[in-house]
Amino acid sequence: MHQEDLLLAVVVLMLAAAVSVPFFRWLGLGSVIGFLTAGVVVGPWGLKITTEVETIRHFSEFGVVFLLFLIGLELRLEKLWGIRRLVFGLGGSQVMVTGGLIAVYAWAFNVPWNIALVVGFGLAMSSTAFGLQILTEKGEMGTRHGRASFGILLMQDLAVVPMLAIVPFMGTMTRGEGDPMWVGMLKAAIMILGVIAFGRFALPRIFRLMATSGNTGSFAGIATITVLGAAWLMEQVNLSMALGAFLVGLLLSDSEYRHQIEAVIQPLREFLLGLFFMAVGMSVDFGLMMENGLVVFGHAMGILVIKALTLYVLCRLAGYTGISALRVSLLLPQAGEFGFVLFGAAIAHSVMDEELFKHLLLLIAMTMALTPFLDAISTRIANRLAGTTGPDMEEGLPGESEHHVLIAGFGRVGETVALMLKNSDVPYLALDINTKAIESGRARGFHAFYGDASKSSVLQAAGAGHAKLVIVTMDNRDAAERAVSAIRLLYPGVPIQARTFDLAHSEKLLSLGANFTVPEHVEVSLQLGREALLRLGRTESYANELADDIRQNDYAVLRRIATTEEEGHA
Repeated sequence: MHQEDLLLAVVVLMLAAAVSVPFFRWLGLGSVIGFLTAGVVVGPWGLKITTEVETIRHFSEFGVVFLLFLIGLELRLEKLWGIRRLVFGLGGSQVMVTGGLIAVYAWAFNVPWNIALVVGFGLAMSSTAFGLQILTEKGEMGTRHGRASFGILLMQDLAVVPMLAIVPFMGTMTRGEGDPMWVGMLKAAIMILGVIAFGRFALPRIFRLMATSGNTGSFAGIATITVLGAAWLMEQVNLSMALGAFLVGLLLSDSEYRHQIEAVIQPLREFLLGLFFMAVGMSVDFGLMMENGLVVFGHAMGILVIKALTLYVLCRLAGYTGISALRVSLLLPQAGEFGFVLFGAAIAHSVMDEELFKHLLLLIAMTMALTPFLDAISTRIANRLAGTTGPDMEEGLPGESEHHVLIAGFGRVGETVALMLKNSDVPYLALDINTKAIESGRARGFHAFYGDASKSSVLQAAGAGHAKLVIVTMDNRDAAERAVSAIRLLYPGVPIQARTFDLAHSEKLLSLGANFTVPEHVEVSLQLGREALLRLGRTESYANELADDIRQNDYAVLRRIATTEEEGHA
């Protein structure tokens, strides 16, 4: 495939996605179906912009690598420990029982047992994209069925890592190639230990050096090279590239540079993973659909029934009500995007043939397309059964809204605010690009992280959208203005308080969307004036009242004075 043809194909795919993804989101079917449709339109069964599906699919597999890295980066161990029974109990049971039942189902239709295991556990995965999107849009993450669904999806995200690691071994066994199994396992163990040691001891020092230098380009380059390097090392010992990326992400999950790294990797992940789903859409064989569509649809319905019944029974055994169990069973019966990932790895390593792969792609697409309708049915049934009692709300999930206050800037002002919040037991997160301030703050127990809070990608990675309040304390005027502007654009409903330098800067930030500002120079003047009045014999109530009068209506008195002076000089 010529370079020009590849570039043209990628550009056309992106244009198609720009149209189809918003459309399918508007229909409530999610972005994954939009990407798949874009691939179908551009691929061999559509406009035939390119027929080199394999080339694009291999290139786009790096989207899966970056996805697993981010899953590891966000999977803090204390968060996982807090819901361990839900994740490993209910979630683990769902993966094992459903995977085993579907594997038996596939074996019953003459699929060899080793391939049937891949099929079974691949189809046991539900769609994280669909499930979490539906729960978030309906505001049901805090319900019992929302909590159960989250735990199951989290376990599936974890389970896909060893599955992807095993597939390359199965490929070498199928072809009779490579080293003996014990040699391969020894090489893999040594490589994994090497990656863990490097990630544990060397990477933090490297990121600290890049952050201290202030070169954001170098920081971004090191973050990208880290992910790709770990992926390449795993591939050298016939392990999944995604496993290496996941391990490095997990090792960096407690790093003070976590949010800045996520901000760098997130755009790459979104682009390449979207390209991956489009490549899958290009692989859908509509000729096969015309020939065997009814058969594939029958298998899709069989998978939906198996998964729904299994989910319902497991939820009931775990102590959930019939309504909650019903909601979970009809929210997560579809095969998910990780099925595409796992089967893509399986065909890349010659574990399964092309014909079975195409059947599975059709099956997954059919089950995913039915998901919104199944959830709508379950909602109606649950509402009728529950009457008007409302959703069964529980406390939020650990980490779902863990940072109620976001402090943009961790200098002397930001640290003082953080100290007050910390002593008042108010959850917070502070961001700054001063590595010494961050390291010093973390050593004293502050929840501080390295990250440029004036960048929208860093704000997103730090969970600004979930914050109850954002306090901008930056000592750089331009950075503070960019931060306020980005927060207001991305999160219109989040209250913003800001430290400013003078009245002019205060007016600027208020015009950009800040709700409340404190001009530092003015407040210093008020405090000096207040202390002077007390020294001169005025009462404390008089001094405080006078200062409060000046603060009224955003320092309107001082603004009038400044305006009068400007007119006098003119």
